[in-house]
Amino acid sequence: MSRAVESPYRVPFSGSFRVAAAATAPPPGAPSPKRCRARLAQAIEALYDLQQKLYAQDQWAVLVIFQAMDAAGKDGTIRAVMTGVNPAGVEVYSFKAPTAQELDHDFLWRTAVCLPERGEIGIFNRSYYEEVLVVRIHPEFLDAQRLPERTPTARLWAERYESIRDHERHLTRNGTVMIKFWLNVSKQEQRRRFLSRIEHAEKNWKFQAADIRERQHWKEYMAAYQEALRETSRPWAPWYAIPADDKDYMRMCVAEILVKRLRALKPEYPKLPPAERQELAKLQKKLRKGKA
Repeated sequence: MSRAVESPYRVPFSGSFRVAAAATAPPPGAPSPKRCRARLAQAIEALYDLQQKLYAQDQWAVLVIFQAMDAAGKDGTIRAVMTGVNPAGVEVYSFKAPTAQELDHDFLWRTAVCLPERGEIGIFNRSYYEEVLVVRIHPEFLDAQRLPERTPTARLWAERYESIRDHERHLTRNGTVMIKFWLNVSKQEQRRRFLSRIEHAEKNWKFQAADIRERQHWKEYMAAYQEALRETSRPWAPWYAIPADDKDYMRMCVAEILVKRLRALKPEYPKLPPAERQELAKLQKKLRKGKA
């Protein structure tokens, strides 16, 4: 089984990833917005065919994880990329603040119960990575988890990275294909999008005062993302740091990486055994003669 798709945005497995060196805007010579949308449409057509075969084959599960700062475009990207895929084979889960029941379990439990079945594509809009991102920025959230050791030491985060790596390795060993996207928006572009949400009444519902409070921790979040991606980007569960300042380019990149990864699985419609094919041929004859 092939592993990570090659891409200029694939996070290295060596632990050398640097947020400061990660692009937030398309590179020089990138396709025009019109061309990006055309390539996205082509990728959506390919995804439809691949997902149909994946569902029929019922061998692989695919888990796609999206992480990003607020206003990076997670919801819109999921909607745009998966718009043409059969909804019977796709489940999207958005993870907000954990419930009381979720807090009574380990930090991987609430996402584990939402994992895709074989033949399905599961999409996590945020995920267990919040436990080494937002919880790291706000260690007071650990109080509600009632851990045996509540002090947020370096060992706690190291153990959580280890748990995540072990969890993802276990999933991939058992037939779950993992693709993880960090939509890398710049602080300047986030500011522009926040202003747009405030200035346009139809977008007001998207904006919360808490978004501004979190923005004050930008440097801390970038440091947390850098370490999380360094610690958990592996050949079997790679991260892709996608430039997110241009939505058309971002969506195209995400869609094309998904297509390449699913194509590498070489999904096929199941072929019936000879005896069943013969029985189908008999039934076909009966139907044509009007005897069935």
